[in-house]
Amino acid sequence: MPSDHRAGAAPPPAPQPSRRALMTAGVVAVVLALIVVVIGIASRMAQAHQTKTWTNTQAIPVVSLVSAEPETATEDLVLPGTLNAFYNAPIYARVPGYLKAWYHDIGARVKGGELLATIDTPDLDQQLIQAKADLATAQANMNLAQITARRWTNLLKQDAVSAQETDEKNGDFAAKTAEVNAAKANVGRLLALKAFSRIVAPFDGVVTARKTDVGFLINAGAAATPSSELFDVAKVNQLRLYVSVPQVDSARIKPGVKATLTVPEFPGRTFPAELTTTANAVSDHTGTVLVELMVNNAAGLLTAGDYAQVTFRMPGDDVSGGHTVRLPSSVLIFRNKGSEVAVLGPNNRVILKPVVVGEDLGASIEIASGLSPGDKVIDSPPDSIVSGELVRLAQPPSSAGAGGRPSGSAHAAG
Repeated sequence: MPSDHRAGAAPPPAPQPSRRALMTAGVVAVVLALIVVVIGIASRMAQAHQTKTWTNTQAIPVVSLVSAEPETATEDLVLPGTLNAFYNAPIYARVPGYLKAWYHDIGARVKGGELLATIDTPDLDQQLIQAKADLATAQANMNLAQITARRWTNLLKQDAVSAQETDEKNGDFAAKTAEVNAAKANVGRLLALKAFSRIVAPFDGVVTARKTDVGFLINAGAAATPSSELFDVAKVNQLRLYVSVPQVDSARIKPGVKATLTVPEFPGRTFPAELTTTANAVSDHTGTVLVELMVNNAAGLLTAGDYAQVTFRMPGDDVSGGHTVRLPSSVLIFRNKGSEVAVLGPNNRVILKPVVVGEDLGASIEIASGLSPGDKVIDSPPDSIVSGELVRLAQPPSSAGAGGRPSGSAHAAG
């Protein structure tokens, strides 16, 4: 029985932790919590400081630089020009009639004196027949007057007629001789007009226009009607190139200046041109000087009337004692005091310098004074930039993380 009682008895109670152990565990838990809090606060403070530093850095303007390069000994001046034929002759009829035939169409190359067309001139033909008949009559009258004058001269020697009558016969002979000369001149005039019924090329060239056809009524002269022009012939083995040069550059356009031209139909190909003369006068309408150049067109590639882009290779205009520099136009700052440029000074501080623009070349400008070669000029400066302002140079894209923020800041934020 006693053994049965021990087997059915409850297990002894578990030992309870002491008060000291509980206090130790609580202190450890508090310390751990404090450590976590301190670490979190320190991490957030570091992140806030890093963000503030990055923000302040981003507030500093980022600029890029261009170097003030000294002007070269030569420069290119590019201007539009127009190609004209060396000779260009609109051809009109000298006699009226109807066009009988034409022999050359547009684009044909002709020699001087070569037949272009013939005109049927029935009215002129009849006038010529009448003039020849009048000449024959005048010659017959002159022959009779000559015979009569000779007879009366012989009779005067025999005192058979008076001197007055003899003088009258000699005078009649002289008058008849003058009538013959007049009739001959009239025939010659009509023959010369008849020759104009053959329309010929005035020189070697190209037929650039044909404004008539078989059967057209031809009016004589250029002022007959606005449409009375028959042909247009141009001499194109040489071409005249006309360029309007701005007054500011006209003094540098002198004999010996080399030029090249390009035309749209031959992209990338250049043709040489030789300066021959200038108008030596400034147009009061455009403020430019007309310049003439000669272009050799023996190959026939260029055509009269072409638009051309002409590049003059001109000596540099050193107006600043050797300190002319060329910069992009985007460096200029326009203020009340005039034009300025921003230059990077010591410690990345801005220095604004007033400048004098010598010449505006479009994408670039020449600075005549205010800068020296080697100055580090800020390109496209902010409108609000002032002297003494701190700036930072643009960095290559590979040195920044996403959004332009340093990669370390992005990692800390995560």
